[in-house]
Amino acid sequence: MIVGTAGHIDHGKTSLTRALTGVDTDRLKEEKQRGISIELGYAYAPLEDGVILGIIDVPGHEKFIRTMAAGITGIDFALLVIAADDGIMPQTLEHLAILRLLGVQRGAVALNKVDRTTPERLQQVQAEIDMLLADTAFAGCPVFPTAATVPGDAGVTALRLHLTAASRILPARDEHRLFRLGVDRVFTLAGQGTVVTGTALAGSVAVGDTLALAPGGREVRVRSIHAQNRAAGEGRAGQRLALNLAGAARDEIERGSWVVAPALAACSLRVDAELTLLPGSGAALKAWSPVHVHLGAAHHTANIVPLDADAVLPGHTSRAQLVFEQEVHAVPGDRFVLRNAQATQTIGGGMVLDPFGAARKRRSPVRLAWLDALGAFTGSACGGGARAGGAAEGIGGIGSLLACSPHGLPMSALVRLSQLPPARIDVPPGVRRIPLHGGDELLVGDAALARLQRHALAALADFHASSPDETGPELWRLKRIASPDSEDQLWSHAMSALLSQGDIRRHGNALHLPGHSVELSASEQALADRLLPELLAGRYDPPWVRTLAATLAVPEDDVRRLLRKLARAGAVTQVVTDLFYHPAPLAELAQIIAQLEDAQAASFRDAAGLGRKRAVQLLEYFDRVGYTRRVRNTHLVRPWKAFPSGDGAGLQTR
Repeated sequence: MIVGTAGHIDHGKTSLTRALTGVDTDRLKEEKQRGISIELGYAYAPLEDGVILGIIDVPGHEKFIRTMAAGITGIDFALLVIAADDGIMPQTLEHLAILRLLGVQRGAVALNKVDRTTPERLQQVQAEIDMLLADTAFAGCPVFPTAATVPGDAGVTALRLHLTAASRILPARDEHRLFRLGVDRVFTLAGQGTVVTGTALAGSVAVGDTLALAPGGREVRVRSIHAQNRAAGEGRAGQRLALNLAGAARDEIERGSWVVAPALAACSLRVDAELTLLPGSGAALKAWSPVHVHLGAAHHTANIVPLDADAVLPGHTSRAQLVFEQEVHAVPGDRFVLRNAQATQTIGGGMVLDPFGAARKRRSPVRLAWLDALGAFTGSACGGGARAGGAAEGIGGIGSLLACSPHGLPMSALVRLSQLPPARIDVPPGVRRIPLHGGDELLVGDAALARLQRHALAALADFHASSPDETGPELWRLKRIASPDSEDQLWSHAMSALLSQGDIRRHGNALHLPGHSVELSASEQALADRLLPELLAGRYDPPWVRTLAATLAVPEDDVRRLLRKLARAGAVTQVVTDLFYHPAPLAELAQIIAQLEDAQAASFRDAAGLGRKRAVQLLEYFDRVGYTRRVRNTHLVRPWKAFPSGDGAGLQTR
């Protein structure tokens, strides 16, 4: 069990920790000289039944609130220390507010320094404590009169027995989740290398495991582990761990870094959260109000963007987006503390809903519905639902998320939201699994897939109504019209199903509804029957319009007009002005590009046997239609992009 102290400066937190464990947590020279705690202190004491009690001693001075917030994250039990002679003081109130904002539910009060006051004063302070805790989760918690500096103090003994009893009934942490540890200390040991310490918030880790640093994503290997101050082969959620890491230098890690399972290493600049402002926090937070954010052991600066209203009001709970200056790591259910722009006052806190907030349309109905589902998933006050402080893993919670994901939800995103490995995620029935690049898969419900297909059919009907002389748009042009935000693989899957069912048809590169066609006159059809074989015979280097006109003894304008009509019908493709390709050789050129390791103008020219100018024209065409994208001098085939096969039979994909 991990216990965190809290309370005003000079109320005896360090002395009480020493009385409970025998360890002096003030290890710095400056701390001993000044007689106050400046840094976090750590002490351990074995209890009965093999349980090891870990105590994090936090500084009580108002200037060290940042350090206090870093130490208190992840504790199981709060020990609020109040000096009997001083009574309740400013940092007593602020530390208590931070405990509440971080969701700490269990605790006790040590009424310390009882040897320095009168029984009447003790009774008065006891009454004040009862009033202070009345509206909190600590209402009715035991208060232990202690004299921490007196050897063998009965109050300290009673407190130790209470902590022992509390450790026995402490609910087990979920070790099925992926591993996460917030770093609150990092140092090096001669002959050992980099060591990080922190509280394991979820999962388990063993010697030899590969983990990742977040932010950054650098992979590290666990050389050795100390759990609760003892050498161990593995560590688990709820323990204080020291991990000896290979693969990262001391200066690459700092307090506030995270050591996590690689699947959780992704970070973001925007976090959507449920936010609560304290009643006495002062002014409301309007759009782009600057704040200091304490998340895990990290301290960040951010700007607030309200999502439910124009401002977040004191004493109210509302949803808002935190826009950070640097990428942060978080998962749904993580608690955080807010301080004002000057970092002089704790003004509120909240819980993370979506650690990957939207950059645009953040207040759209679709986005807010998604946050509602995440609120239920994490058990937030705004979203209602399951237990607080953690993500649900049942089919119902995941089904709600998928219902609010019209374009599907990647399994990797679901892993980050649930903190569960894929094997432990129960996917509801009626959900398609569409393979994605890199071994991921897209989960999409049958209802969402049907909606996408209906939307595509409606967009195609609108296209026919507005452009009756065109056969239809090509595959990716229709995507840009109907569903630009959907994954390419989802779009290919949906359109392939519509093609196989006969709900849409393909003519060359064009998609169209079964009842739509572009008719050629008898003379146009006769000329087309002469033009198409010439283009096909030209293969990768077809003749220009003027050459076709001369070869067939037809006016150039007539050839140009008919080829443009055929291009609108999808029977040919215009690459540049007056240069048209038959679909079959164009599809072969697309396949040549897909097979090149580095598709540059020179390599494509050599592979296709073309001149440089024609190679550049074709590469620019494939960029333009979205089959490739240019990165410096290389043209990369977009993952899972499809190009018509040229015979109308189906799709070629990479």
